[in-house]
Amino acid sequence: MNAKELRAKGADGMKKELMELLRAQFSLRMQLSTQQTNKTHELRKVRRDIARVRTLMSEASAQAGN
Repeated sequence: MNAKELRAKGADGMKKELMELLRAQFSLRMQLSTQQTNKTHELRKVRRDIARVRTLMSEASAQAGN
């Protein structure tokens, strides 16, 4: 997912996406801790997507404040 797609979703869409990513991150962490998966690269992707969504959300709130 890229920033352009996230900006098109709007604030509500970004909040929903963030919640889905946080659930996915939790699930991946649990799978790794119980050694049910060896896809450690997925955790990195999800973590970066979370950061991307949060960055865009803060940009949007900063623009709304101006």
